[in-house]
Amino acid sequence: MAEQPGSMSNEELKRAASESVAGGGNIRERVRELTLQALQSRKFDYAGFRDVMKSMTEGISLGAEKRGQDVKHALSEAFSGMDQAMSKAAQASSLALKELTDKSREFSQNELKQGLDRMRQMETDFLDSVRQVSQSATSTVKTEWQDLLVHAQRAGTDTGRVVSQTARDFSARMAATMTEGAIASMEAARHVGERFAALASGFLVGMSDALKPSEKNAPEDKKK
Repeated sequence: MAEQPGSMSNEELKRAASESVAGGGNIRERVRELTLQALQSRKFDYAGFRDVMKSMTEGISLGAEKRGQDVKHALSEAFSGMDQAMSKAAQASSLALKELTDKSREFSQNELKQGLDRMRQMETDFLDSVRQVSQSATSTVKTEWQDLLVHAQRAGTDTGRVVSQTARDFSARMAATMTEGAIASMEAARHVGERFAALASGFLVGMSDALKPSEKNAPEDKKK
């Protein structure tokens, strides 16, 4: 896909992810913020989201290779950071779906199903990116990635929990309040898709801003 103005290229994102992990410190926070920044620039283009996850995972693997005995902790923190960012994107999708179904007569059961399917795909793409990149990683990194995947499949991810809750909520909504039928034309469907992307992008920006430390509450030495 074409890069959005002001966004990082996939290679730049990969390099930044590698540096975030190799540098140590608060890996989870740095990876979460970097992932959120990249997701925002893709404006809810799901192919773009897959690019973000692949580039982030490749960069994280490269950074983890430089962590020596700390590989397991570094990958665990980086995975959690990505998961937290993806769960925010899923929450933004959920809020956008709610607003559209509350206010739009054009939004049909069929469109709602498509929106939920896209949300489910977000978690699948997230875990698939880790699985695919792990195959070409060094032995230690590969082993730790695979352990994280096993744990995620057993215990679930933050992203998956948001998606599952949204599916439960909207299944009830569909049964109670929505009627069968499809959008009248392809033009109407396109219009709904654009509104969904715009709404979800706006919600994601708001969530991302809320996660940033307030300058007002920042420690004095960081202000200088």
